[in-house]
Amino acid sequence: MSDVFISYARSTEAQARQVAEALRALGYGVWRDDELPVHRAYADVIAERLNAAKAVVVVWSAEAAKSEWVRSEAESARGDRKLVQLTVDGAKLPMPFDQIQCADLTGWTGDTQAPGWLKVLGSIADLTKQSAQAPAEKPAEPTMPARPLSVCVLPFANMSGDPEQEYFSDGVSEDIITDLSKVSALSVVSRNSAFQFKGKHVDLRQVARQLGVSHVLEGSVRKAGNRVRITAQLIEATHDSHIWAERYDRDLTDIFAVQDEISQAIVAALRLKLLPAEKSAIERRGTSNPDAYNLYLKARNLWISGNSDRRGLEEIVRLCQRVTEIDGAYAYAWVLMALAQMTLHLRHGIAQETGQAAADHALRLDANLAEAHAVKAIYFTANERFDDGNAEIGLALRLDPTSYDVNLNAGYVNFRQKRLAEAARYFEAAAALMDTSFSAPAMMTTCLVAIGDDRGAERAARMTLERAERAVAQDQSNGQAMGFVAGAMATLGDEARTREWIARALRIDPDNRSMRYNLACALALNLGDSEGAIDLLTPYFPSVTRSELNHIAIDPDMERLRDHPRFKALIAEAEARLGSAGPPPSP
Repeated sequence: MSDVFISYARSTEAQARQVAEALRALGYGVWRDDELPVHRAYADVIAERLNAAKAVVVVWSAEAAKSEWVRSEAESARGDRKLVQLTVDGAKLPMPFDQIQCADLTGWTGDTQAPGWLKVLGSIADLTKQSAQAPAEKPAEPTMPARPLSVCVLPFANMSGDPEQEYFSDGVSEDIITDLSKVSALSVVSRNSAFQFKGKHVDLRQVARQLGVSHVLEGSVRKAGNRVRITAQLIEATHDSHIWAERYDRDLTDIFAVQDEISQAIVAALRLKLLPAEKSAIERRGTSNPDAYNLYLKARNLWISGNSDRRGLEEIVRLCQRVTEIDGAYAYAWVLMALAQMTLHLRHGIAQETGQAAADHALRLDANLAEAHAVKAIYFTANERFDDGNAEIGLALRLDPTSYDVNLNAGYVNFRQKRLAEAARYFEAAAALMDTSFSAPAMMTTCLVAIGDDRGAERAARMTLERAERAVAQDQSNGQAMGFVAGAMATLGDEARTREWIARALRIDPDNRSMRYNLACALALNLGDSEGAIDLLTPYFPSVTRSELNHIAIDPDMERLRDHPRFKALIAEAEARLGSAGPPPSP
């Protein structure tokens, strides 16, 4: 087991990673929860690692102070007398931790002689010595680590003059993040952390301090017809100095070569050695066809927008079908098609395709495609084959623990089996991995309300509200987002605005079934309006699917309706129809 356990909130992942790397450089064994479990319950692994650690470092922040998980881990460490506290933003610590010494690492950039860092090292040295019952003599002074090389790839600006080309510049940015993440000697900030600065004028040194990185990459993309211009510059953050910059004017057919050149130029500028396997991994693409790549990015952008109404999902399927006609070996397109088809089948009763054939095809192309296993996990779980679902999601987590879709689906697999605390953790991980996702924090809200974590639920609801409002601002017809805005406001106790948003949503997109369900949840659970909730559900039930009915049976948001005569009648009618008529008709 590791010497040091690190507890932190998702918003300070970069700082937690920086602390972990610095400690590892000193020879300490370090564990933090980026090592997601595979075949065991996540909570069990956390408890085991927490108990076995000789020191528990709690990275306090404003978010961590509100987190049930961080406070619980800190309380356990305090009871075992192995708590080491540090703060990265000077936030007020919750009681009783505000009465315990805490090192201040606000704005820490890796300075090994910083007083706060030396205080942390001293506490860890004392605790590990006591836990191991080492000799009393003073240990040899460890060699202080050099500042680790780390980079944040800011979202490349869309300079095409067409907001609809935003998907392309975002896709290029994401691919460069993915490529650089394959370089073992370089630490790369996650997409979610980097994309919080999208569209903002930022001070690069402040970004570096906030994320705890040594370098920042920024750039722009201009796409016009079959030509693309990409500019990029790498900046050393401490002195705000440019160490590499380049402009590429190419045909769109050269887009992959440009991405490879940028990644390899950054490696060279940082004087890192790129291992042969890493070079091969960077150059390995899902497709070599730029038209297929362009259409895939469009489909992926629709998927991560969070609008899972029937029209949007069908558009994703159409785009992915076109991609696979152009390049039938593009496994990522097959698995995205599978995700959309599965959602259409489970939520909208489309019986023709369940997503399983597309997922199986993706796995024949790439047996290690985590998202394809996650599709199968959801399908098995929806059909109450829980052992198969657990096995598939466990494999998916092992293959890619940092995938948004895998973590989101892991949340649903656990939610469906009423493991709400574990589900909340996976939904929180998904929310941290995708800054546009409002469904992940909304589901986290439901879980935390159900288990009685009111402060955590409020935090999740505020995250949902901010993201869903942003989505509506970008697309005023996004009914799914409007439903989640109303739900978040209801959780936060704003009844007047909740009802305003419900009326607005129904006026703009009255046929959006998923939106109706979420609005009903808001009325039933948070506002206690059972009649209003059932009025919303009445048009929903005639086309309810078996999967949706199973979800309703365990959804804690529906608890206040279960004994209502009208609700019981709707359930009975749906059970009779589904039991005798097979799959419901397409709405």
